[in-house]
Amino acid sequence: MKTKNIIYLIIFCLFGCYGCEEFLEEDLRDQITTDNFFNNDNEAVLAANGLYRILKRGSLYNTRGLDNFLVNGADLVGPSRNVNANIHNYLIDEGVADGRGTWDSLYELIRNANNILNNLEDDSNISEPILNQVRGEALFIRGLAYFHLTNLWGDVPYFRQLLPATELAVLERFSKDIIRDDMKADLQEAFEILPSSYGDAELGRATKWAAMTLKAKYHLFDEEWSETVTSCNEVINNSPHILLPNFADVFDQSDLTAQFNDELIFVIDFTTDGIFGGSSTQRTDDYNPRLRDEPVNRNMRPGGPGTPANFEMLRDALDAQDEGMTGFGWAVPLPEFANQDNWQSGDLRYGATIVQEYLGFQLNFPYFRKNWNLSNSSPRQNHNENYYVFRLADVYLMAAEAENEINGPAGAYEFVNAVRERAFEPDQPWSGMSQEDFRQGIRDERKFELAAEGHRRMDLIRWGILLDVVLTVQHRPWNNPAANIQPKHVLLPIPQGEIILNPNLLNTDETNNGYR
Repeated sequence: MKTKNIIYLIIFCLFGCYGCEEFLEEDLRDQITTDNFFNNDNEAVLAANGLYRILKRGSLYNTRGLDNFLVNGADLVGPSRNVNANIHNYLIDEGVADGRGTWDSLYELIRNANNILNNLEDDSNISEPILNQVRGEALFIRGLAYFHLTNLWGDVPYFRQLLPATELAVLERFSKDIIRDDMKADLQEAFEILPSSYGDAELGRATKWAAMTLKAKYHLFDEEWSETVTSCNEVINNSPHILLPNFADVFDQSDLTAQFNDELIFVIDFTTDGIFGGSSTQRTDDYNPRLRDEPVNRNMRPGGPGTPANFEMLRDALDAQDEGMTGFGWAVPLPEFANQDNWQSGDLRYGATIVQEYLGFQLNFPYFRKNWNLSNSSPRQNHNENYYVFRLADVYLMAAEAENEINGPAGAYEFVNAVRERAFEPDQPWSGMSQEDFRQGIRDERKFELAAEGHRRMDLIRWGILLDVVLTVQHRPWNNPAANIQPKHVLLPIPQGEIILNPNLLNTDETNNGYR
């Protein structure tokens, strides 16, 4: 959905009143009427567009919002210098890297989705197709918000209707099991009413396949293996999505007209030069190198005194193909993952994922090639690269993991081998494995296939091995998460600011997830 700037302006005006930082401090019923709010189809679609706009915030899918807790602090990605230390080194506490901005934005999504769902009830002004689409989008995005909330904080405040400030101010935490069961039911409804696809002008909107993929995620995290396989098979067998033949092509966003390839199920759609800075992304800058770091022996002058230095020659080589190393270079592969010896021999994904040499120059750091874009048409702090939330390879690997847990490897090979077929030349399919061998193998397969895409840390947590992995993986000298990580770090503390506003958040757990 390369949404037009004028639409963002209208959304900003309509929904600006929801931008208050603390979700417990506002009475939405006093700010906007809920009676006959949507007078036509366009107003309903504009309201849904407002949800997508929130997803693009720096506290969510832009910059390091969700990535702080989905990507960092595991065994694949780390900072190239002493930055973001509280997150990566597990110096997390109430009021310190407790995810307050992410919490606020997720609850703003929930409030706005609730408002949309409320206003759609018995609204005869909206055509049935648009009513179904917008209702499905609101259900999906609310489900996505609660997915992140329950994964990051466990039990959290839960509400499905608009509530006055007096009720919000005293809400206790609900069992995440109750929340997640409701979300699965909502996502089933969203699947039934959302479109299967959209026209070119609306790419990036949630489809029924996005809803079913999120439902599969919920089932996977709750170890509901049969339901996971059923949901995954729905997407694999009936959706228009396919695995691209070439792994590298999945991440090629150089052609803006082809950013939405057939493997992508749901993405956060970014464009350059968005109004209010709301539709471009800075996340790419974390993965793009900065020239001041590169290349190795950057100040040496191989031709002798008076000749260009290595960094000057690299800069000129980049200029010649309209590229530049203008990023921050914060998010780089950890040493063990960057070492090709730790990948299976013949894995073609290595070259598409990791880059250590470019234009003939050895780089000082390895980088994630799949997440960088050096083109000058994607300028610093104003990038157009989409964030991949769900893609089909993940669905295949979820199905493989779940099927192995139900029946062992026999029926799971077809799922994992479909992903591995394009990863190796010649093909190296799995066979003859025990259930435990397959279980361990699929953990590595997810690591290599989905690296730096926002899955790894939550995978390690749901497998119960985050601490073991962080304690044993090699980090760079300026980071030492192994010295600080504790069992409590599988969850975040409820943000300190929220507890000050509402002490009832401690009623069901006075330890605040072990941080007190």
